[in-house]
Amino acid sequence: MPADNSTKKTILVALGVCLVSSIFVSSAAVGLSAIQEQNKKIDRITNILQAGDIDYVNKNPETIFNDKIKPVIVDLKSGSVAEAATLDEPLKPENFSVKDISKSPAYTSVIQNGKDIAGIKTKPSHMIVYEVTGENNDVEKYILPIYGKGLWSTMYGFLALDKDLKTVRGITFYDHGETPGLGGEVDNPRWKSIWKGKTAFDESGKILLEVIKGQVDQSSAQSSHQIDGLSGATITTRGVDNTIKFWLGEEGYGPFLEHLRGGSQS
Repeated sequence: MPADNSTKKTILVALGVCLVSSIFVSSAAVGLSAIQEQNKKIDRITNILQAGDIDYVNKNPETIFNDKIKPVIVDLKSGSVAEAATLDEPLKPENFSVKDISKSPAYTSVIQNGKDIAGIKTKPSHMIVYEVTGENNDVEKYILPIYGKGLWSTMYGFLALDKDLKTVRGITFYDHGETPGLGGEVDNPRWKSIWKGKTAFDESGKILLEVIKGQVDQSSAQSSHQIDGLSGATITTRGVDNTIKFWLGEEGYGPFLEHLRGGSQS
């Protein structure tokens, strides 16, 4: 057999193998994409349930979420709950992505100098809030998405408040790039458990909740609203404290919480 024919056949076989392989890889990627998206959805749901101190062990998290939680969209400036029919598609509850919205110039505005304590530069016009309902469909808790700068990354999480709008029911940080064993302890269950029952606001609505450097003196009057800092992670600790203060303040959910305190619940 002439050498040139043998070479052509080798090339054709190689091209055929490459073609089949590329089709297989593309098909696998498409198939896995749906699975990955579903896994992301379940991870988000479980973090919301954890923050809200809602039991989902040995249960279907998605079913629990659909039964007990009502997502609403809040206009951060006015503090009112927006009607879904009036919102652009990206802002509707079923489509809302905190990360996507926070990076979209169409739905964000620059934070004024001196007010960007969370280090996020821009804030969204709207945010999603998760209302936890009880047996009579009354709201028992509010789960608020939060995000802010740590040492190495933007930390994304959820903070839950009781219906009294003063008591913390839980917190989670589900996405961050902080140092494992140091700032990465923001997702340590032991540390997160410290938050439950802490006082976020006083009777006048002033923010009390704070993450301090070091450990809380349990004998002090401030212990009811203070959280232990993360050992060896001063900047991450400060980042968490600033994130909480930003989102509970006037630039964040402050107008919404004031709206609720006035009795105008959604």
